[in-house]
Amino acid sequence: MTVELAIHGGPKTRTAPFPAHVTVGAEEKARVCEVIDSGVLSNYLGAPHENFYGGRYVRECEAAWADSIGAAHALAFNSNTAGLIAAMGAIGVGPADEVIVTAYSMSISAIAPLFYGATPIFADVEPDTFCLDPASVEAAITPRCKAIIAVDLFGQPFNGPALRALADRHGLKIIEDCAQAPGGQLHGTPTGLLGDIGVFSLNYHKHIHAGEGGIVVTQDAALAQRLAMIRNHGECVAGAWGIEDLRNMIGHNMRMTEIEAAIAKVQLGKLDLLLAERRDRVAYFEEQMRGFAPLTLPKVREGARHVYYAHACLWDTTCGLARNAFVEAVRAELPVFALREKEGVKLGAGYVRPIYLLPAFEHRIALQGAANGLTHSWQSYAPGLCPVVEDLHFNRLISHEFIVPSMERSDIDDVVRAFAKVWDARAALSQGVAA
Repeated sequence: MTVELAIHGGPKTRTAPFPAHVTVGAEEKARVCEVIDSGVLSNYLGAPHENFYGGRYVRECEAAWADSIGAAHALAFNSNTAGLIAAMGAIGVGPADEVIVTAYSMSISAIAPLFYGATPIFADVEPDTFCLDPASVEAAITPRCKAIIAVDLFGQPFNGPALRALADRHGLKIIEDCAQAPGGQLHGTPTGLLGDIGVFSLNYHKHIHAGEGGIVVTQDAALAQRLAMIRNHGECVAGAWGIEDLRNMIGHNMRMTEIEAAIAKVQLGKLDLLLAERRDRVAYFEEQMRGFAPLTLPKVREGARHVYYAHACLWDTTCGLARNAFVEAVRAELPVFALREKEGVKLGAGYVRPIYLLPAFEHRIALQGAANGLTHSWQSYAPGLCPVVEDLHFNRLISHEFIVPSMERSDIDDVVRAFAKVWDARAALSQGVAA
């Protein structure tokens, strides 16, 4: 039977949009109305006062988050980005210091040290979990190194024991960027607590969200105090509170509003169910795809609970079909998600471009003058720096979001059919004709 691929003008496998992934509802609306009725949308003061730490809903959200993972301290921020920047300040990094970072994540996972003039040093990733490779990290450690930013990419916890051993041996702090991994675990330890400071995201497309926002957790009271000061104009309270270590204690406004905090607390209560539904979709998709020759399904680290922010697979580059050609053809067969129409079909060849290939690194221009950490780097920010990352991004990795809780089995069946249709007609991709 002749099959004409959609990319060549044939009929799509599916035209109706996939159902919108919406996690907010009546409970969040009721809490927002409660905040509005209170008349207090934010209750911070940048002064030595009990409200330096925020209002009722912020504190309730922080307490709930700390309790949910067993953290001694949780602090609400206006974004994961702000939380990572504050974490750099809290541990005291500055000009001429180095921080080891991943090349494969959202840019802030590597950019954060630059806000204090420190130098990002890139390490490569593990080829099957996509998190920092401890061997590459160890090779990057110098006497100037002060910390490691480890990312739980796609919801997979990083190799906590191996990096902890390295950090302890060299006197380094670990900042865990767990934006994509709320509810994850490694050997029973929750994500967020695998390092010295953990940073979660409440951005609108994360597992749970408040539109924007972030939560920073730590077991260290001194770090928690410094994080709170950086969040809210810490220079205004340092004298009154007798703060002696003034490194990086010039504060920002990184505060979460009462409305965001109220939403975030309700969302946190839904996390376990949403993760269970996501794992159910992953299991169903993987069962349907077993035996699909060119694709290797995600590896889960031993002892880990993977929470699948995205489903990241590996393409067999020896299968006779280029990954990019396959992905573009499948994208042509499938629709967008409702409410996310402008983002395109949620299937990607690779993830994000390796961070060190961004213009800021290419031209070594960030903060100007002596505080520009890029001027201190011994690394060449050029192709070839992290071979595994580059191979994943340009040749092998396929990531998609067809495992979100809004996807029914019939929706996933359409995705599987699209994959099979393109693979079965793969000869047509090189010839540009029906097969």
